[in-house]
Amino acid sequence: MKLLQLLEEDCTLTPEQLASMADMSLEEVKAEIKRYEDEKIILGYKAIVDWDRTDREAVTALIEVKVTPQRGAGFDRVAERIYQYDEVESVYLMSGAYDLTVIISGRTLKEVAQFVGERLSPLEDVTGTATHFILHKYKEKHLIFEKQEKQPKELIFS
Repeated sequence: MKLLQLLEEDCTLTPEQLASMADMSLEEVKAEIKRYEDEKIILGYKAIVDWDRTDREAVTALIEVKVTPQRGAGFDRVAERIYQYDEVESVYLMSGAYDLTVIISGRTLKEVAQFVGERLSPLEDVTGTATHFILHKYKEKHLIFEKQEKQPKELIFS
């Protein structure tokens, strides 16, 4: 478990660093990582990017979705259909008033609204949605998004 925790915190650590930190041999680390990948315990490696520090314009939305569960498949078939869309980053089965939480990204609010209105809501087993737009990220996957230095405004007098 220590090795997995270290990889989750920082997947850029070298096998040598991991071996030292996990109190394992280099060969054990390499073998365990291969096993984790083969058994789909590790699904991939991903960088967390603070897109607000770039020129890329994007909007992220959290969509709560009410669905009618399928006999014999529960919520799985509906969730699988939803996560096939390219815009969908994450899908979670939830407790509470809504059944699924869907995280999507788009270039504009209109693009996200079109996805909800034209692709998600019309699905046969979807009975309701509530869309929430993420205005600012403070922390994600244990990483804190640092405040940006405010650029001094340039005043022009004529």
